[in-house]
Amino acid sequence: MGWIVAVIAVAAAVAAAVRAQNSARAENVALARAELAERQSKAADARTVALTDEIRQLARNRIPAAALALSHPTAKVPGLRGAAEVDGDSARLLTEAVQAARQAVVEERGRVDAAARAAMRGTSAKIQSLLNQSQQLLHELQHEYDDPRILQLDFRNELALRRTQATAVLCDAWPGLARQNSPLVEIVLGAQSRVAGYERIKVANHLRDERLALVARAAEPLAIALAELLANATAYSHPDTDVQVTVQQSGGRGAFLVVDDAGIGMDDDALDRARALLAGPPEVLLTELGDPPQTGFAVVGRLVLQYGFNCHIEASPFGGMRTILRVPAHLLTVMEEERSLSALAPKPVQAQVASAVPAPAEQETAPVPQPAGGEAAALPSRRRRAPRPAPVRPASAAPDREQVSRTPEQAGASWAALQQGTLNGRSVAGRPSAPVPDDHDHPDDRDEQGDDQT
Repeated sequence: MGWIVAVIAVAAAVAAAVRAQNSARAENVALARAELAERQSKAADARTVALTDEIRQLARNRIPAAALALSHPTAKVPGLRGAAEVDGDSARLLTEAVQAARQAVVEERGRVDAAARAAMRGTSAKIQSLLNQSQQLLHELQHEYDDPRILQLDFRNELALRRTQATAVLCDAWPGLARQNSPLVEIVLGAQSRVAGYERIKVANHLRDERLALVARAAEPLAIALAELLANATAYSHPDTDVQVTVQQSGGRGAFLVVDDAGIGMDDDALDRARALLAGPPEVLLTELGDPPQTGFAVVGRLVLQYGFNCHIEASPFGGMRTILRVPAHLLTVMEEERSLSALAPKPVQAQVASAVPAPAEQETAPVPQPAGGEAAALPSRRRRAPRPAPVRPASAAPDREQVSRTPEQAGASWAALQQGTLNGRSVAGRPSAPVPDDHDHPDDRDEQGDDQT
């Protein structure tokens, strides 16, 4: 019976060991599951915290930065801060939220800007009509009263009218003034008269055809665009400097209006923005023009887009900026001969040179008379117009060597020697001697010395 008891005891011990092992295994499994659940809970809490932070980042930084980037392309829009802690679906939804907010801002800005344009367009039309009536009344007063204050008032009315026209053009309105075919130089003068610093603007006419003109529909838009460029050049340059305007004609490519100033120039960012506006973008929001709005380049860009002009800006050799406004050939025409040009219009440089009095050529045997008005056409560095006349010699005398031009000092020395020889001859003949004449007693010599000193 003892062996039976031993078997039973061994079986009981084995069963107890198995139970203990199973219990330990169960405890380990339970502990592992508890640890896994705790890790999963901590990970979920971390993801929740990360997602909360991303939503806070979205509301405080990402969406405002995306809205700012619409008007300032260089502004950076921050991305996800903890992309590794946010799952793919959440990250995609956050990105879609930024894009949706950006699109909503774009649409709302468009609606607000359209409403503002409509309001400003209507207001500008009414103000422009009143200013045109005031201008007509001022012109009538100028014929009735000789008061310079009326001219000043008329000029200020013209400045206000230009600003109103520019605002209307920026709001996609018609320029508000109909013209006939107009000479290009007269359009330049008209634009000059609309600028506060008009007296500083110097116009150089290099047209080959003096009667080159713009077609009626493009005349007033070109005057508005050039006036804005001139106003910008005079406003950003020193009052003591000039603004140079050159009118050029190019074969087959239209005409060019080049504006040079000696102003403060532009940095790279401002130059890039100016070029973007002058290129004629399809849409420019009023809210993107600053406070106060800087509308000059934007107005030119609108006219470039509507009428086919071309405008480019670059650094000027005068130290400031150079703006080139090109008028295409299809907008140009030639005025009829019976139509007279304005007396204030500058003549072409080629015509001025051709009509100038030519400088008289030097002669070797006799002085050439110079008219009183001929000095204006002479070269800046003037010399004696003709050498002294050669003494009369017999026909049988051998010709002297070719006479060369002499300096004023050599001519003075020759004159003094001639006078001294005359006195010596008189003293030998026993006749009373005359006083030695001074150089100032001879009008011809005085005139020539004066020319040399000028």
